[in-house]
Order: sequence, then C-alpha cells, then structure tokens
Amino acid sequence: MAHQGGKAFGALKTRQEEELSSLNEQYLHSGDWDDVEDLEEKLESYKKQFMEFDENNSGDIDIMELKRMMEKLGQAKTHLELKKMIAEVDTNNSGTIHYHEFLTMMLGKANSILKLILMFEEKKKAKDIPKGLPPKKTLSDLP
Repeated sequence: MAHQGGKAFGALKTRQEEELSSLNEQYLHSGDWDDVEDLEEKLESYKKQFMEFDENNSGDIDIMELKRMMEKLGQAKTHLELKKMIAEVDTNNSGTIHYHEFLTMMLGKANSILKLILMFEEKKKAKDIPKGLPPKKTLSDLP
C-alpha cells in the first residue's frame, strides 16, 4: 500500500467523505428507511465511524482494519471470529465490508455481532461525564 501524506491524503479523505455523503443521501431519499428515527443523524454518525475504521480509505473495511477496530474497542477477536463477522454482513462475498453493507447492517433489523458491539460502544461514549468540581457538602448532607 502506498502511503499518502499532506495534500494527497487530504484530497483522498475529502473524496471519500463526498462519496459516503452521496450514499447517505440515497438512503435518506430512497424511502426504504423512513421508519428509522433520526435517520439523518444516524447516517452522519455511521459515516464518521466508517471513515475512522477504513484506515486506507479504500471504501471498505477489510479483515485487518476490522481487527484493529475491535482491538481499539477492547474487543479483540480471533481471525476466525473476524471472518464470521464479515461474512454476516458481506452481501456480495467480497471478503470486506463496503459502506452500503455497513449501513444496511446498522440500520437493519437483524443483529450481527459487529452491530451489537458498535452500538454498545456508542452508548458507552454517550454517557454524560460530570464536568467541573463536585458540589460542596455540609455536615447536614451526610447520612
């Protein structure tokens, strides 16, 4: 793989984001996903997740990218488990997860292992962490 830097990498990322945004628009206007709440926000969130995990900007997540993604999420998997996760989602038998397959998995009714892990991580991130100093306590506040 030829590593890109600087302007070439920025252009590659921009082009990928435009392509994924175009696919998001298709999902928004297709009518197939009208029953999904907050569809636009979910699509934007899924686009960011996909771009984070598609390390080489190829437009799909291969087994090594999936492996690193699972390790980042603290859910290291064996090679066989990763292959099974891809097979659950891969509708065109390419051995990778394309963006439309990723969206179908995340928006669809079926629960794949990968979807469950990603949803769990999203909920874990969403917890409100108290900011600032804790409130002052007095002796009367104690039990």
